[in-house]
Amino acid sequence: MSGDGRPRVLVFDVNETLTDLSPLARLMARAGLPQESLPAWFAGVLRDGIALSLAGGHASFGDVARDGLRTLAASARGVADPEETAEDVLAALPRLPLQPDVPDGVRALRAAGYRLVTLTNGSAGTTRAVIERAGLTDCFETHLDVEAVGRWKPAREAYAHAVAAVGVPADEVALVSIHPWDIDGAARAGLATAWVRRTPEPYPVTCLPAAIEATSLPDLAERLVAQGQLIDGEGIG
Repeated sequence: MSGDGRPRVLVFDVNETLTDLSPLARLMARAGLPQESLPAWFAGVLRDGIALSLAGGHASFGDVARDGLRTLAASARGVADPEETAEDVLAALPRLPLQPDVPDGVRALRAAGYRLVTLTNGSAGTTRAVIERAGLTDCFETHLDVEAVGRWKPAREAYAHAVAAVGVPADEVALVSIHPWDIDGAARAGLATAWVRRTPEPYPVTCLPAAIEATSLPDLAERLVAQGQLIDGEGIG
């Protein structure tokens, strides 16, 4: 436990928590895919990658994402080359922008003394490229993905990998994510949790609750600094 009762390390989910995926929708539409393709594709990637982990298998985010794009493109009448469409979308991932609240929030959290790392079901290299383009390289000490353990979040092994990498006890590490399934998995693995709620959708009652809730990363920074207490169990959001 840190001396002031707060977690020492904040582990950030990447896709949608830090990155804005919306430019992919425009790219997919230009290729001839329906407007609703982006959420369907991304949900399918998570479903298939997590299902493989549950079944004892494993595939990289890129491979699962490519399969999903090929399937969408093959079923769309206006797509001339499904393979080219899939590669174009995947090539855009390292160029994605950050969510608008992320730069100020990350800088505020780093200035408050937190160690910041990322953990993604995607590629650590892609994360690194996005963070570098945004000028935030100095704010993060490392970028992690699940390839080392071959298990997608929310598997316990994925969070344990992050805890081992930062070298502090699990209850001194807080996962920050917009995804309730990610919060639930981290909580079950013994981490503290913070849910960033950028939309009005309620938190699922079937998931373990986040210990703290914030509307943005700057809001999270203000809450953590003001409260100065561990976010390890009871909701204080």
